[in-house]
Amino acid sequence: MEGLVKWLLDLLQGINPLVIVIIISLLPILELRGGLVAATLLKVPFLTALPVCIVANILPIPFILLFIKKIFKWMRRFKGFGKLVDKLETKAMSKSDQIEKYEFWGLVLFVGIPLPGTGAWTGALIAALLDVDFKKAIVAIFIGVLLAAAIVSVFSYGLLNSLIS
Repeated sequence: MEGLVKWLLDLLQGINPLVIVIIISLLPILELRGGLVAATLLKVPFLTALPVCIVANILPIPFILLFIKKIFKWMRRFKGFGKLVDKLETKAMSKSDQIEKYEFWGLVLFVGIPLPGTGAWTGALIAALLDVDFKKAIVAIFIGVLLAAAIVSVFSYGLLNSLIS
């Protein structure tokens, strides 16, 4: 992930560092995790970066929960996009076991534990495809984003060292 973040930093060179952190935190795949890494590399103060990354990461989630099924249905009308939608749905649903089994807490852990292929975007997609209640999904994803923020902060800002010292 750090390589992708560095590539984006080069691409977005000259833009205000906080705007770069927001953009990266909004993006699928990178999300808050990439935003915090970028903030560290750009030397954005932790107490500035943390709330910005959290808000930027959670911002697209209600739209995903509310509209992704309609967007996918619309995309299927165009040649070539149907396979892409099928691939996205299959990939997301292949990770849905813990969310199906434990719903709320499964979604919290799925979003919160920073592993490849997890995060708020994928969690929201799975929640939408499983028809998880909107309010329950929003709260679970928000708690998951806070958990991910805590875990990633410990490593990206070296908070682990300050806690041990």
